[in-house]
Amino acid sequence: MYDYDLLVVGSANADLVIGVERRPGAGETVLGSDLVVHPGGKGANQAVAAARLGARTALLARVGDDAHGRLLLDSQRRAGVDTVGVLVGGAPTGVALITVDPSGDNSIVVSPGANALLAPGDVRAAASLFQASRVVSAQLEIPLGTVVEVVRNLADGGRFVLNPSPPRPLPSEVLAVCDPLIVNEHEARVILGDACVGAGPADWARILLAKGPRSVVVTLGAEGALVASDQGVSRIPPVRVTAVDTTGAGDAFTAALAYRLAGGASLADAAAYAARVGAVAVTRGGAQDSYPSAAEVEAL
Repeated sequence: MYDYDLLVVGSANADLVIGVERRPGAGETVLGSDLVVHPGGKGANQAVAAARLGARTALLARVGDDAHGRLLLDSQRRAGVDTVGVLVGGAPTGVALITVDPSGDNSIVVSPGANALLAPGDVRAAASLFQASRVVSAQLEIPLGTVVEVVRNLADGGRFVLNPSPPRPLPSEVLAVCDPLIVNEHEARVILGDACVGAGPADWARILLAKGPRSVVVTLGAEGALVASDQGVSRIPPVRVTAVDTTGAGDAFTAALAYRLAGGASLADAAAYAARVGAVAVTRGGAQDSYPSAAEVEAL
């Protein structure tokens, strides 16, 4: 019997968000809106998004012993996330500097802070969380060595979901257990490099799958997503909405997909549900503040 549908291992940041008419070019200064501080970080975002949907969720992360760390812990607990795995101290809480333009597109710079101190030893010390979780989700805003340790601690029969963001080369040990590897268009281009030249998204999915993951999902924003496995490549149709802010939408998608997989859904069905969750999220400002409940997704 699993205690958790989903264990998220990843980053927890304070998101410092400014709206701009357009994002600045090199050497350029532009004026923006008032600064707004939201709880964020890809790991913390995914945990909140899953818990809002009804998933029994735990988070393994590290925050600073500071106001931003308390903001993040409060947000997790309000959403119903089990924070027994959240470590406190060692460095200031990570910070993400985010600019959002009128179309909802964003640019993000992250200062890792305490996230950089989430170590392989912390993963080993949390072995009981791994054994109690159906699905484990991770990202790359924490050290890669820590992610490697995550895959070594998966429970027998446990499933691993990875969003390689920010993208970097991945060891075969990690790729071999990704089920799925979830990438957006930018991440796919970085990981594939020259292999992207002259290829379309369906080709990207096939090439990524050939690198070793058990399955692959390529998210295409307003164009939906692609799902690839040994059964072939299929398209997940988009959900048409008017985007306000895309910050954290990818995290909502990943969390929803992982939650549905924990419940036994097929990858295609899980991705279709995740597309609906992501669609609701982009109609609202912020990351965690934008995440819907299961009832709101059904209403869509």
